[in-house]
Amino acid sequence: MSTNKTLILHGWGGSDFPHWQSHLACEIAKNYGTVSFPLLDNCHFPSKNRWVKQVKKILEEFKPDTVVCHSLANTLWFWLCQEEIATVERLFMVSPPSLSTTEPTIKTFFPCETPSNIHAKEVHLIVSDNDPWIELDETESMANSIGATYTVIENGGHINADSGFGKWALIEELALKN
Repeated sequence: MSTNKTLILHGWGGSDFPHWQSHLACEIAKNYGTVSFPLLDNCHFPSKNRWVKQVKKILEEFKPDTVVCHSLANTLWFWLCQEEIATVERLFMVSPPSLSTTEPTIKTFFPCETPSNIHAKEVHLIVSDNDPWIELDETESMANSIGATYTVIENGGHINADSGFGKWALIEELALKN
Protein backbone atom coordinates (compact mmCIF):
# COMPACT_ATOMS: atom_id res chain seq x y z
CA MET A 1 0.00 0.00 0.00
CA SER A 2 1.35 3.39 -0.99
CA THR A 3 1.49 6.27 1.49
CA ASN A 4 2.85 8.54 -1.20
CA LYS A 5 0.78 11.55 -2.32
CA THR A 6 1.14 12.14 -6.05
CA LEU A 7 0.20 15.27 -7.96
CA ILE A 8 -0.14 14.79 -11.72
CA LEU A 9 0.06 17.95 -13.82
CA HIS A 10 -1.02 17.89 -17.46
CA GLY A 11 0.18 20.10 -20.28
CA TRP A 12 -1.55 22.19 -22.89
CA GLY A 13 -4.98 20.71 -23.70
CA GLY A 14 -5.07 18.29 -20.75
CA SER A 15 -4.23 14.59 -20.51
CA ASP A 16 -7.58 12.84 -20.36
CA PHE A 17 -8.05 9.17 -21.24
CA PRO A 18 -6.33 7.43 -23.05
CA HIS A 19 -3.24 9.57 -22.14
CA TRP A 20 -0.67 7.84 -19.89
CA GLN A 21 -1.30 10.40 -17.12
CA SER A 22 -4.94 9.28 -16.80
CA HIS A 23 -3.79 5.63 -16.66
CA LEU A 24 -1.21 6.56 -14.01
CA ALA A 25 -3.86 8.32 -11.88
CA CYS A 26 -6.01 5.15 -12.05
CA GLU A 27 -3.09 2.86 -11.13
CA ILE A 28 -2.19 5.00 -8.11
CA ALA A 29 -5.83 4.99 -6.94
CA LYS A 30 -6.17 1.22 -7.56
CA ASN A 31 -3.22 0.68 -5.22
CA TYR A 32 -4.84 2.88 -2.53
CA GLY A 33 -2.40 5.68 -3.19
CA THR A 34 -3.45 9.28 -2.86
CA VAL A 35 -3.55 11.11 -6.18
CA SER A 36 -4.56 14.57 -7.34
CA PHE A 37 -5.01 14.94 -11.10
CA PRO A 38 -6.65 18.37 -11.48
CA LEU A 39 -7.90 19.82 -14.73
CA LEU A 40 -6.04 23.13 -14.89
CA ASP A 41 -7.92 26.31 -15.72
CA ASN A 42 -8.80 26.83 -19.39
CA CYS A 43 -6.37 24.08 -20.48
CA HIS A 44 -6.76 24.73 -24.22
CA PHE A 45 -5.88 28.44 -23.82
CA PRO A 46 -3.72 28.41 -20.68
CA SER A 47 -2.47 31.46 -18.81
CA LYS A 48 0.82 31.11 -16.95
CA ASN A 49 -0.30 33.39 -14.11
CA ARG A 50 -3.59 31.53 -13.59
CA TRP A 51 -1.91 28.11 -13.70
CA VAL A 52 0.84 29.21 -11.28
CA LYS A 53 -1.77 30.55 -8.85
CA GLN A 54 -3.97 27.42 -9.17
CA VAL A 55 -1.12 24.91 -8.75
CA LYS A 56 0.53 26.86 -5.94
CA LYS A 57 -2.75 26.54 -3.99
CA ILE A 58 -2.95 22.80 -4.79
CA LEU A 59 0.65 22.33 -3.59
CA GLU A 60 -0.12 24.11 -0.31
CA GLU A 61 -3.32 22.14 0.33
CA PHE A 62 -2.47 18.69 -1.05
CA LYS A 63 1.23 18.65 -0.03
CA PRO A 64 2.40 16.02 -2.56
CA ASP A 65 5.49 13.86 -2.12
CA THR A 66 5.70 13.18 -5.86
CA VAL A 67 4.87 15.43 -8.81
CA VAL A 68 4.51 14.08 -12.35
CA CYS A 69 4.61 16.74 -15.09
CA HIS A 70 3.95 16.34 -18.79
CA SER A 71 4.79 18.84 -21.51
CA LEU A 72 3.78 22.42 -20.60
CA ALA A 73 3.46 21.39 -16.92
CA ASN A 74 7.28 21.14 -16.86
CA THR A 75 7.54 24.80 -17.88
CA LEU A 76 4.85 25.56 -15.30
CA TRP A 77 6.99 23.81 -12.64
CA PHE A 78 9.96 25.99 -13.64
CA TRP A 79 7.80 29.08 -13.06
CA LEU A 80 6.54 27.66 -9.74
CA CYS A 81 10.19 27.28 -8.65
CA GLN A 82 10.38 31.09 -8.61
CA GLU A 83 7.60 31.12 -6.00
CA GLU A 84 7.69 30.09 -2.34
CA ILE A 85 6.85 26.39 -2.67
CA ALA A 86 7.75 23.35 -0.58
CA THR A 87 10.34 20.89 -1.85
CA VAL A 88 8.90 17.57 -3.03
CA GLU A 89 10.58 14.17 -2.68
CA ARG A 90 10.35 13.21 -6.35
CA LEU A 91 9.69 15.08 -9.56
CA PHE A 92 9.10 13.34 -12.89
CA MET A 93 9.41 15.63 -15.90
CA VAL A 94 8.16 14.05 -19.13
CA SER A 95 8.50 15.71 -22.55
CA PRO A 96 9.25 19.31 -21.61
CA PRO A 97 8.89 21.75 -24.50
CA SER A 98 11.79 23.97 -25.51
CA LEU A 99 12.24 26.88 -23.12
CA SER A 100 12.14 29.19 -26.13
CA THR A 101 8.89 27.84 -27.59
CA THR A 102 7.10 30.43 -29.75
CA GLU A 103 3.62 28.84 -30.05
CA PRO A 104 1.17 31.80 -29.81
CA THR A 105 -1.49 30.00 -27.71
CA ILE A 106 0.96 29.30 -24.85
CA LYS A 107 3.15 32.40 -25.25
CA THR A 108 2.69 33.56 -21.62
CA PHE A 109 4.90 30.63 -20.50
CA PHE A 110 7.88 31.55 -22.70
CA PRO A 111 10.69 32.28 -22.80
CA CYS A 112 11.51 30.53 -19.54
CA GLU A 113 14.77 29.93 -17.72
CA THR A 114 15.88 26.80 -15.93
CA PRO A 115 15.51 27.49 -12.19
CA SER A 116 18.48 27.43 -9.86
CA ASN A 117 16.39 25.53 -7.28
CA ILE A 118 14.18 22.78 -8.74
CA HIS A 119 12.37 22.21 -5.39
CA ALA A 120 12.71 18.42 -5.59
CA LYS A 121 15.11 16.02 -3.86
CA GLU A 122 15.09 13.63 -6.81
CA VAL A 123 14.36 14.58 -10.43
CA HIS A 124 13.89 12.23 -13.36
CA LEU A 125 13.62 13.66 -16.88
CA ILE A 126 12.09 11.42 -19.56
CA VAL A 127 12.26 12.58 -23.16
CA SER A 128 12.01 11.23 -26.68
CA ASP A 129 14.69 11.45 -29.36
CA ASN A 130 12.11 12.77 -31.85
CA ASP A 131 9.88 15.09 -29.81
CA PRO A 132 8.63 17.84 -32.14
CA TRP A 133 8.64 20.36 -29.25
CA ILE A 134 12.32 20.14 -28.22
CA GLU A 135 15.74 19.05 -29.48
CA LEU A 136 17.65 16.34 -27.60
CA ASP A 137 20.65 18.61 -26.91
CA GLU A 138 18.37 21.05 -25.04
CA THR A 139 16.87 18.23 -22.92
CA GLU A 140 20.36 16.98 -22.07
CA SER A 141 21.44 20.45 -21.02
CA MET A 142 18.23 20.84 -18.99
CA ALA A 143 18.82 17.51 -17.21
CA ASN A 144 22.39 18.52 -16.34
CA SER A 145 21.42 21.96 -15.03
CA ILE A 146 18.69 20.60 -12.70
CA GLY A 147 20.65 17.50 -11.63
CA ALA A 148 18.14 15.07 -13.10
CA THR A 149 18.55 11.44 -14.02
CA TYR A 150 17.78 11.16 -17.69
CA THR A 151 15.94 8.63 -19.87
CA VAL A 152 15.62 8.90 -23.64
CA ILE A 153 12.80 6.97 -25.32
CA GLU A 154 13.52 6.02 -28.93
CA ASN A 155 10.91 7.33 -31.42
CA GLY A 156 8.51 8.30 -28.60
CA GLY A 157 7.30 11.52 -30.21
CA HIS A 158 5.82 13.83 -27.57
CA ILE A 159 5.21 10.83 -25.24
CA ASN A 160 1.44 11.27 -25.27
CA ALA A 161 -1.63 9.34 -26.40
CA ASP A 162 -1.11 10.49 -30.01
CA SER A 163 2.33 8.84 -30.05
CA GLY A 164 1.01 5.61 -28.52
CA PHE A 165 1.55 6.30 -24.82
CA GLY A 166 -1.65 5.18 -23.13
CA LYS A 167 -0.90 2.66 -20.38
CA TRP A 168 2.86 3.10 -19.84
CA ALA A 169 4.72 0.59 -17.67
CA LEU A 170 7.88 2.70 -17.19
CA ILE A 171 6.18 5.71 -15.55
CA GLU A 172 3.89 3.47 -13.48
CA GLU A 173 6.87 1.50 -12.18
CA LEU A 174 8.80 4.68 -11.35
CA ALA A 175 5.92 6.61 -9.80
CA LEU A 176 4.48 3.70 -7.79
CA LYS A 177 7.85 2.90 -6.22
CA ASN A 178 8.02 4.13 -2.62
